[in-house]
Amino acid sequence: MKFGQFLIRIVSDGNFWLDGGAMFGVVPKVLWNKLNPADDQNRIKLALNCLLIDTGNKKVLIDTGVGEKLSEKFKGIYRVERDNGLLSSLRSAGVEPEDIDFVINTHLHFDHCGGNTRVIDKKLTTTFPRAKYVIQKKEWFDATHPNERTRASYLPENFIPIEERGQLILVEGDTEILPGINVILTNGHTAGHQSVLIQSEDRTAIYFGDLVPTTSHLKIPYIMGYDLFPLDIIEKKKEVLEKAMKQQWLLIFEHDPKNPFGYLKEVERKPVFQPI
Repeated sequence: MKFGQFLIRIVSDGNFWLDGGAMFGVVPKVLWNKLNPADDQNRIKLALNCLLIDTGNKKVLIDTGVGEKLSEKFKGIYRVERDNGLLSSLRSAGVEPEDIDFVINTHLHFDHCGGNTRVIDKKLTTTFPRAKYVIQKKEWFDATHPNERTRASYLPENFIPIEERGQLILVEGDTEILPGINVILTNGHTAGHQSVLIQSEDRTAIYFGDLVPTTSHLKIPYIMGYDLFPLDIIEKKKEVLEKAMKQQWLLIFEHDPKNPFGYLKEVERKPVFQPI
């Protein structure tokens, strides 16, 4: 998709399934199951929509999916489904791992950074050897100092090699990565979660990460049981979505299996999602 002077493209790492109750927190199943039908284990289908940005002279990848280091047990628990993974999707776009200049991780949960690293010749290394990996300093600290609640989501093999190879960039708060590409702190899901603003010419897009993982989470109170700071994410969602609707930002959803792109329009004083 041409976006101002940039090209943006979803590069998929496939789909996986997570518990529907965990994905919608206190929202009753009778509500969320209408648009997100659960399987016999109460899991709902979620996409792994990573984003490739070509600025003309730099290539930026936002998030890296679950990656290729998965055990059979892991694949079964999360019902990982894919014909081709992230690297195949990138190659379909004419991009090799060596072509990526920056990887921006919205946060370091395994479904957002699993493709940061891979095993080559039985050695764990970074997938994108030339890239700088951009992560919030607070997120890095929390990922490397997990607690009983967070330990299962932060898998060291997905991010420690980045530091070991000198490819890590830690930022604090809202930061320009390149002209037209900024990270903004959207804490709530985790304390160091960041979303990405993409601006070119007179257009703006936002890659939410887990601030708004699917279109079903556009309603302000529809937040996840996984969100560590629920009241914070509610306030941040209100702030960001109000601005996105007023300024007609393109919305990019990381986990929506049907509608990765769309706009929020005001219809009869109510926000209405319009996919593209």
